[in-house]
Amino acid sequence: MLGLLLHWILSAIALLIVAHIVPGFYVHGLWPAMIASLVIGLLNATLGFFLKIITFPLSILTLGIFLLVINGLMILLASSVVRGFRVQGFGPAFWGAVVLALLGVLIRALTKEA
Repeated sequence: MLGLLLHWILSAIALLIVAHIVPGFYVHGLWPAMIASLVIGLLNATLGFFLKIITFPLSILTLGIFLLVINGLMILLASSVVRGFRVQGFGPAFWGAVVLALLGVLIRALTKEA
């Protein structure tokens, strides 16, 4: 349970970092980041999972890059639902997904050693 809470907090912090790096990606505080990370996680676990299964052949052809497109779409969808979390178009959502993926790798590497 503690690990799940730590992952949630680190995901919210990652969203705040992305907001400082990617133009057009806005998070207005820690609380909207916490809610947005929860919504993005739920969307990826449901709709995103379904889309990844359907588009699996396309993901193979693009060597996995299409998965970032799906993640970008989930981020864009979450921004339409969560107050205080705004993404202005697909471009910032895609680049936000790229940066979030890189931060996720870093977070997983750091939390495995801890």
